[in-house]
Formats: sequence, C-alpha cells, structure tokens
Amino acid sequence: MPESTNQLVAVGKKMAVPAAIVGAFALGAAMFVGHGRVSAATGMAAPMDDQTVSALTSLDHAMEAIASRVTPAVVTVEVTSKDNQNSAFSSGQMPNLPPGFQQFFGPMFQQPQQPQYEHGIGSGEVISPDGYILTNDHVVDGAVQIKVMFKDRRVLNGKVVGVDKLNDLAVVKVDAGDLPTISWGDSTRLEPGQTVLAFGSPFGYFRFSVTRGIVSAIGRINPYSNDPRKPGDFIQTDAAINPGNSGGPLVDAHGQVVGINTFIITNSGSFAGAGFAIPSQIARSSAEQIIAHGNVEHGYLGISMNDVTPANAHFFNLQNASGAIVSQVSADSPASRGGVQRGDVIDSLNGRKIVDGSDLQVQVEEMTPGTKIALGVIRDGKPVTLDLTVGKYHGNEEVASNGNDDNAQGGKLGLAVSNLTPDARQQNNIPDQVHGVIVNSVRAASPADEAGIQPGDVIQEVDRQPATSASQFADQVHQDESKGDLLLLVWSKGGSVYVTVHVDQGNQNG
Repeated sequence: MPESTNQLVAVGKKMAVPAAIVGAFALGAAMFVGHGRVSAATGMAAPMDDQTVSALTSLDHAMEAIASRVTPAVVTVEVTSKDNQNSAFSSGQMPNLPPGFQQFFGPMFQQPQQPQYEHGIGSGEVISPDGYILTNDHVVDGAVQIKVMFKDRRVLNGKVVGVDKLNDLAVVKVDAGDLPTISWGDSTRLEPGQTVLAFGSPFGYFRFSVTRGIVSAIGRINPYSNDPRKPGDFIQTDAAINPGNSGGPLVDAHGQVVGINTFIITNSGSFAGAGFAIPSQIARSSAEQIIAHGNVEHGYLGISMNDVTPANAHFFNLQNASGAIVSQVSADSPASRGGVQRGDVIDSLNGRKIVDGSDLQVQVEEMTPGTKIALGVIRDGKPVTLDLTVGKYHGNEEVASNGNDDNAQGGKLGLAVSNLTPDARQQNNIPDQVHGVIVNSVRAASPADEAGIQPGDVIQEVDRQPATSASQFADQVHQDESKGDLLLLVWSKGGSVYVTVHVDQGNQNG
C-alpha cells in the first residue's frame, strides 16, 4: 500500500473511536428525551417524508446531469518538462511560477534514468471539437512533451498553440475531431451564493473528479501576484480545488464554464476552503485570440491606480467611495498623451461606471490595442472627459496596474525620512523622475508600518502637496496630522501608490 494511502488509513482509524463515541452520546440523548422523530423504544429514526426525499433526489439528479455532461470534455494534461538547474526544479518545483503557485501544479517526481526531466499533471477542458484545449500557462510552461488523457482513456499528444502569461492561460491542440466540448458561461452574471462545480484531477491520481460548492466571492485580487500589472477579478469558491486541478473548469448550474481553476489559499498545500478561478470573461477572450492568432494582445494605458475608499475619498473631493485614483502616469504612454494626470479619479469608461481599480484594469486589458475610449475623470472635484487610444501591452509596461494597499489601516505615525540624495537613488534603484523624501526607518506598530511603508520607499506627497525636503515633510505632517488622516503618495518597488495613514492623535512624532 502506498505511503500516502497508509497515512489516510491511519487518520481514519484515529478518528473512528471519537466519532463512534459522539454518535452513541447523541443517540442516547435522543432516546432519553423519548419524543420527536426518534423512537425511545427502538432507537430507530423515522423515515424521511416524501417531500424532503424528493427535494434531495432532485438536487442529486441535477448535479449528476451536470457531471455527466461536463466530464467527457474534461482532460488530464500530463507534462514532461526539462530540468533547469538554475530553477526551482532542483527542489522538485516547477520553474518560473509566481509565489504561491508551486503547489498547484500537481505531483512531480524525478526519473532515476533521466534526472534532467520532471513530470507534472494538470487539468484542462476541450473548447473546440477539432481539438483545442484550454489550461493554465503554469501547467505547460517549459513542456517538452504533453500527453492529453480523455475520459474514454484515450491518450493523445498535444502541442502548445499559444499562451497568455499575463492571465496564466494556454491553449493546447490535439489531432482529433468531433470531441465533446464545454460551452462558455457568463462570469459577469455570477453572484456570491450560486452553486458551482469544479472538475479536474486532484493530486494527479484522482482523475476526472468533481466537487461542488458555491461562489464565495467575485472580483478578488491575486494575493500571490508578484506583478501589479497582472489583473485580479478572480472568482473565489469553496468547491474543493487541489494540486492537479489547475486548468480545469469551474461550471455553473447550466453546465457552462464560468471560470478556470488556478490557485488556492492554504497553509497546508491542500484545499482549505478558498479556491480561485479565472473568470470566463477573461479566459474566453484569451483563448479565442490564441486560436485565431497564436498570441494575445492586451490593452495598455500606462497608469497605476488605487481604489477610492471611504478613508481617502474626501481628499479628492468625492461624494462616493467608488472609482480608481491615478497614482502614477508612465511617460510617453497612452494615458499621458491623453491628458491623464496623477490624482485624477477615473469613474467611468465609455459611459460605464468604474467601481474600482480592478474593474478598470480588467476592462482595459481585454481591449484591442488601437481602440478609442472615453475616460470620465474627476479632477479637483470637477468632471472631465478625456479621449484616449488604448496602447499595446509589451510585458514590461503597465496595462493599468492596481496598486491598492489593503494594509493601510489604523496605528501610530512613526517613521524617519531624509532628503533624497544621488547615493540614495543609486542604492535603492530610484528613477530620476521620482522626487520626494526617502524613508530611512519605520517604527513597528506605527501608522507607517500598518500602512505598509518600508525603508527605501519615497514619499512624494503629503495631502496632495509635494514633499520637497525632509524638514518640509515633517512640517507638513505636523500641520496636517491633527486631521486624523494623512494621504501620502508613496513610490515603492517601481510604482507609486496613494496610502491613507490613520494618525494617533496623541502621537506628535513625524
């Protein structure tokens, strides 16, 4: 018996006795009461009423119908990847994956005869009867051989048609026809609480599995992302997703694909109640472009953003806490050419309300380069309409990165700054166009610490006013801290973000 199976059996044995004790106690308590739905004389539960049974069996039949319809179009993707001695393969992990993604690719092992190769297993779905299969980019990244297994046990060779690294998607082609497919659903219509099913091959062993849950939330950012340009808008679900499920479909009650299972939040490496899927709104567009052109062209504005929140709205003369605050505009970008300025609040795109930065980011990213758009902007409390042409994302530019800092909550102010010198610029790789004061240290449990400010960051503004020197910064802080909140524009790790700092009224240290 495999070691993993032994462990499962051992756990089962440990839990058997406590479960039996609890069951006996519960039954004894019911018999002692002697009424209700349990007979004190026999200890037998009364039969379920026909209405309850009918409701449960109807639900079962509905889930069975969805599973039988979807499963034939679900595939297991087996990948052989070449070992890169400079990558994470030396520790049994896939290379070039963002933090947190390593555990979601499925089991891997080294071949004793060929230690230069690694094997991994993911999932996918057939989206076209002529053999096009959608999966995650991190499933096939670096693949030298791809085998696709179908429910009928056929195994076909696959090749990568194209990838969308920004969205972690890939299309694989097999030489086959008349394949069963899954139709696309509309992820924009999802609401928390809706029933969804996740399909795939958890752990690589339990192939063609299905789990059921609900949509826990929508519009989630990616907490593992190491790149602010990568869009969020993930679907969160409690349908069990485990290593090996990557690339498999998340379907709705109609049996349509509303998401592509991608990663989970976990301390153990296995499912802990929070799985995440790429919305079909994004996945479908990427897949169709890859099939048609072999690649994906993403829209690009060249801005970084913060969400408008109740804590920062009044700094921008806003009545409602919605929209996206422009914290940085890249030079010679579509945004700069269109007149977008730092401190603008984007509240609409082509007349459609913008809820937050993630909303704008996803919409821009899915646009075709060259598209003409109208941005509705609030500038110093006054509405302005700007006409822009969407640019093309090249990988080293920003689509419209969402620089929210969700840690800007409460605390005490406490940080030390100094003038930004040429030596400080060189040591911290600060671009020439960034001006302000550099953070030397941050006191633990201070508002700066709570807000995520770190040594090496550059504070460019205090309450919309430029920070020109360390002494001027201190004066501005002491002047404004009596308001209770400070709005800082902070350059950090290559981008600028607005951070709201909640100041302790008893603290007078800058």
